[in-house]
Amino acid sequence: MFGIIRPCKHRLGAELSSAWIAQLCGLCLALRDDHGHAARIATNYDGLIISALVDAQSPSATRRAAGPCALRGMRTADVATGDSVRLAATVSLVLAAAKMRDHVEDGDGLAGTAGVRPAARRIAQRWARQGTETGAGLGFDTAVLLDAVDRQLAVENAAGPGTALLDLTEPTEAATAAAFGHTALLSGRPGNQAALTEVGRLFGRIAHLVDAAEDLHEDVAQGKWNPLVTTATAADETHRLCTDALLGIELALAEVEFTDGRLVHRLLTKELGRSVQRVFKHSGHETGHESCRTDQRITNRFGRRRGYGPPPGYNYPPQGYGYPPPGYDYGRPPRRSGGFCLPFCEGIACCECCRCGEDCCCACEGCECCGDACCDC
Repeated sequence: MFGIIRPCKHRLGAELSSAWIAQLCGLCLALRDDHGHAARIATNYDGLIISALVDAQSPSATRRAAGPCALRGMRTADVATGDSVRLAATVSLVLAAAKMRDHVEDGDGLAGTAGVRPAARRIAQRWARQGTETGAGLGFDTAVLLDAVDRQLAVENAAGPGTALLDLTEPTEAATAAAFGHTALLSGRPGNQAALTEVGRLFGRIAHLVDAAEDLHEDVAQGKWNPLVTTATAADETHRLCTDALLGIELALAEVEFTDGRLVHRLLTKELGRSVQRVFKHSGHETGHESCRTDQRITNRFGRRRGYGPPPGYNYPPQGYGYPPPGYDYGRPPRRSGGFCLPFCEGIACCECCRCGEDCCCACEGCECCGDACCDC
């Protein structure tokens, strides 16, 4: 699983946590039912916002019983079903296909290796075709997503000194704006389309910037392209752009007419704000939430010390490289993939915030696996 919004069930509460799991599992099962088991790897936390938006605007949300799953601790659950999760699955699958295609062409990762490349190319082509067909049945033209991916590559290749950072985020903003806006049409609320298109545009901006900030250390160490380095954008300016976008999302959501908007309001305001905080608090730009552990170099319950500094041989960028600015704290915790719990655990949502140094859950009462409010499950 991946995505920038990583809610904890202790923050959401029982009702909203169940609603969140219903959307996540519904997205996963929609990918399986429409596109095969392999397509389930396209499941992501952010994609479920699409289905949650449709259900939040619809007169009534449809649910069905799902069987036991290891990611739910082998429990059954009522999961979202219908056009809401099919739209979310379409968006997730098409974007995953485009990403895999890029890996194949660039020779990156597993998909770019010689032995895997032909199979990965066929999978990407099949996913793009299937996503386009499903999207057409829902009245959504996936060409806008594929066009955004192509334009993203073009603007990145053309970027250089003097390029504005928001010029690089524009294709991502356009893709998310189209997907968010279509939820209004699918749910029969065309009057919401303009406001939700704006929400989607700003969400895409935040997702792009947060991802770039999270990947900064790894990209610099490995010599990879990063928009913050290319545009010489400092941490405080990146943080400002994110907080401005958060305010814009809150204002736009106030104009949307929901049947039950509690979950989407929570995900797109507080939880999205925590995602921004999670990244920028380690660069010295706190967003108002204090970590309950002041010493970030702690020892976990297995006695292993967590070293949060740069890896051995890390080459710090020279002064004038653009980003980070002088005085930037390079001691950010290493990025974790997140999103997976062992079968005996409470489920996907149980430990997302219980990792000190990344997103410590001061407001939580503790993980149900071990009772530790700052566990390392």
